[in-house]
Amino acid sequence: MRPYLLTFLLAVLFVSACSSGKRGSPPTTTTTNAGQQQVSRESTRIELITGAEQTAVYVPMLKGKRVGIVANPTSIIGPKHLVDTLRSLGVNIIKAFGPEHGFRGQASDGAKVQNDVDTRTGIPIISLYGSHTKPTPADLKGVDIMIFDIQDVGARFYTYISTLHLIMEACAENNVELMILDRPNPNAYIDGPIREEKYKSFIGMHPIPITHGMTIGEYARMINGEGWLNNKIQCKLNIIKLQNYTHTKPYTLPVKPSPNLNTQQSILLYPSLCLFEGTVISVGRGTQMPFQILGNPKLEDKYKFSFTPVAIPGMSETPLHQNEKCYGLDLRNYDTSNFIKTGRLNLQWLIEMYKAYPEKDKFFDHTLNKRMNNFDRLAGTENLKKQIISGKSEDEIRRSWEPGLSQFKLMRKKYLLYQ
Repeated sequence: MRPYLLTFLLAVLFVSACSSGKRGSPPTTTTTNAGQQQVSRESTRIELITGAEQTAVYVPMLKGKRVGIVANPTSIIGPKHLVDTLRSLGVNIIKAFGPEHGFRGQASDGAKVQNDVDTRTGIPIISLYGSHTKPTPADLKGVDIMIFDIQDVGARFYTYISTLHLIMEACAENNVELMILDRPNPNAYIDGPIREEKYKSFIGMHPIPITHGMTIGEYARMINGEGWLNNKIQCKLNIIKLQNYTHTKPYTLPVKPSPNLNTQQSILLYPSLCLFEGTVISVGRGTQMPFQILGNPKLEDKYKFSFTPVAIPGMSETPLHQNEKCYGLDLRNYDTSNFIKTGRLNLQWLIEMYKAYPEKDKFFDHTLNKRMNNFDRLAGTENLKKQIISGKSEDEIRRSWEPGLSQFKLMRKKYLLYQ
């Protein structure tokens, strides 16, 4: 081979290797003498940077303060938990608060987080699930500032936004500032019926549609701005904004946000499939494919695809239709980009499976299994169930969501931090 040709081929290979880096990798960082993380110019141009990653911005604000932190396994900077990083930078964290699914642990292993002390750091952990969902004055005693850093998935019934509300309320009532380290919304579109006041609950605390199209920081601004806290009290917020983010920019989560949202596909299907948790249809809990498959034992004559839910410790202890063969839909290869492209949930699966189920009077019967939620609470209205039973088309159902949906979109604009 001629020398100049060999040189040309090597150059091509070098350029190809340099351009094949993964877009989702953590940004390149350097550490200053003060131990503060800084993002390189190159990564700033091309990579989305979370609030948590911007330690050079917010760590100085924490110096000399006693810090409380609301976090879970999604609260990370690169491979490290946020708490470990902040402690290494000299931040005085005196209390940690763990929401549903706990503060720290490997969800895939079903690890249980201790409810009293973090074994790695010795920091007291206060549980915020079960009967104790809101910090008490005693919980916040000695705390100068709270940090909230939890990955949300953008759906009304995903309870971390309810935890956010209660944290804001407790901070406001006890004169504690709340710092929010913002993270992207993987389901950044707006769709679904507005939750009616009658169906207010922990899985539907605010009058919003099923998908709200906001980051956790923007959502906190809306909670304050709309006067949703008790007695319209205001929480003092300090939001560390995302860099290089827009609502239309796709985002793949680096860590699963909860045990049964274990893939990006399940996260993107979740807003459409969670409604099935108020029906007799399994969403795949008790398999390694939760929120990617749908089925019921009574649908054998309608569908060929099948699966059998079993108990999975730390993931699904008592799944619906445990040890029964279910027949239905396999959505693992469904093109989830359709949700962002159209800005719409998928209602056809719900309509289709209701029509296919032989005992229609039992389809929405949430008393058949203790794991099942009330469909009307999930939907935020009783109208959706009535419309499906009466045979309304998807277009007819969607028209009934107006003018509420358009009014929400207009209200939402006041609180946006990103385009």
